[in-house]
Amino acid sequence: MSARFDVILLAAQRAGVINPLAEAHGVSHKCLIPVAGQTLIARTLASLSSHPGCRAIYVLIEPDGERAVRPVAEAFARSDMPIHFVASDSNIAASVLLGCEKGNAPFVITTADNVLIKHDSIDRVIAAIDAGADAVAALANKDDIRSVHPAAQRFFYEFRDNGYANCNLYGVADKQALSAVEIFREGGQFMNHPRRLVNAFGLFNILLMRFGWVTIDNAFERMSKRFGIKIRRVPLNDGTQAIDVDNERTYRIVEAILQNRVHDLEI
Repeated sequence: MSARFDVILLAAQRAGVINPLAEAHGVSHKCLIPVAGQTLIARTLASLSSHPGCRAIYVLIEPDGERAVRPVAEAFARSDMPIHFVASDSNIAASVLLGCEKGNAPFVITTADNVLIKHDSIDRVIAAIDAGADAVAALANKDDIRSVHPAAQRFFYEFRDNGYANCNLYGVADKQALSAVEIFREGGQFMNHPRRLVNAFGLFNILLMRFGWVTIDNAFERMSKRFGIKIRRVPLNDGTQAIDVDNERTYRIVEAILQNRVHDLEI
């Protein structure tokens, strides 16, 4: 396994858009919402910075947000694991590229609201890169996610073998593999925006996926051909890894997981 990697941490919010969950919790940025006694970004940084392979973290955030987030983030910096701030772009893909330009490959890419991220999940991403993948995406299947809580995810990418949800955890082997970042070009959330899927993967591939004619690994092989690099799926059996804080429903589920009372939670 590669000894060291840099983390690209996406923490920005859309310009001119007030995140409703942040507003409900009385903070300027979603990543500053407290959950089970710590802010979202603090929990995520605690997991990332404590991984022995983490070499540096690049926090992508708009300048106004940096002022609020910097004091929280800097508490996790060390002399051998610095935390840098990079002004984000309005486009997710461009932000990822900006971070990668500053850092050194391989890269682990995730989001500041991915508070349940575990070292084992990161290890699996790096192991897939070490095995020859140029870019990887971690996914959990529908059964494992629903075993955590029936309402943990409302939508899944349905394939011939099962339904899947992404874990907001990606890996890129080197800067030559950054063409895979085009997947983020119009935003990472595809389920409610079919045009984004078509632009990223091509209409024919989308039709194959839409009607369940291919397995998840078939789909990744087709993506590899489209981008001209080896893109692979990293399967995660822990359904919690596909649950981040997107709205009040997932906030309550994540809070219950952290407090070990998820099975008593009614949504």
